[in-house]
Amino acid sequence: MDMRIGVARLADGPVAELVAWARAAAAAGLDGAFLGQHLGGDAVLAAAVVGREVPGIEVGTAVVPTPPRHPRVLAGQALTAQEATGGRFALGIGPGHGPVMEEVFGVAAGPPARHTRGYLTALRKALREALRDAPPGVEPPPVLVGALGPAMLRVAGELADGVVTTWTGPAAIAGHVVPRAGRAAEAAGRPAPRVLAGVLMALTDDPEGVRNELAARLGSAGDLPAYRAALDRQGLSGVHETVVAGDEREIARRVRAFADAGATDLLVSGLGDPAAQDRLLAVLGALRGR
Repeated sequence: MDMRIGVARLADGPVAELVAWARAAAAAGLDGAFLGQHLGGDAVLAAAVVGREVPGIEVGTAVVPTPPRHPRVLAGQALTAQEATGGRFALGIGPGHGPVMEEVFGVAAGPPARHTRGYLTALRKALREALRDAPPGVEPPPVLVGALGPAMLRVAGELADGVVTTWTGPAAIAGHVVPRAGRAAEAAGRPAPRVLAGVLMALTDDPEGVRNELAARLGSAGDLPAYRAALDRQGLSGVHETVVAGDEREIARRVRAFADAGATDLLVSGLGDPAAQDRLLAVLGALRGR
C-alpha cells in the first residue's frame, strides 16, 4: 500500500510514555507519530524528543493552534525540532476554535481562513530568516494545515505542503478535500499537497459499543462550528459516526478506502485497552507491508 500510515495522539502524558508509544508504532512498521496540542504538554517539544529517541519515522504536530503563538517563535521551535530529529519533523498548524482560543488564551483569531493565510505568510518568512542562524544542513520542515472547509482548503493548497483532516471519511476526502486543495495548489504553481486523514480506530467485536461510548464522551465536539460544518457536509449527526471500528477485515477495508480516496497518509488514534491497541498496530503494520 502506497499510503503512509502513522499514529496520532495528544501530547499530554509523560514524555517516556510518548516515546514508548512512538517506538511501538515504529516497531510495527508504521511511518510516523504525530502529536496534537491540548492544554498539557507542548506538542513541538514532545515531537522533538520523540524523534530524537525513536529513529526511522517521521514525527510532527497535528496540530498546534496558531493564535497564541507568534510565528517567529514557532519558526524557531520548528527548526530546533527539525535539527533534533535529523530532518524528520513536520509542523502541523491550525487556527484553533474561536470559543476555545478566547476562553483559554484570551485571543481572538478572527475568520479562520483569513487568519491562517496571514499566519502562513508570516511563518514562511520567519522560517527563512531563522534559517540563517540554524546549524548547517538544517532545512525548513514541511508545513501542514488543519483544514476542513472550502476556504481553509484553498489556503492550505496555495501556501502549505499538506492538509490534516479530522472527523472526515473517505467520501469527503475524495470528493471535497483532495480536489479543492489540489486545485488551489495547481493554481498557485505548487505540488499537490499531502493529505493526512486523521481517524479514530478500534479493533473490536463491538463496534456499536465503541461508537456509543465515543458519542457520550466526545459528542460535544460536533457543536464546534468547523466540525459541525464538516459533519453536515457528510450527512453525519455526530463525530462518533466517523470512527472506524470492527474486526481485522473491516479495518483493512476502511484503510484501503482512505487510500483509494486519495489520502497520502492515515493518522490513526487507537482506541481500547493496551492489548487491543497492540493488536491494532499489528494489523496496520501488516497492511502497510513494511
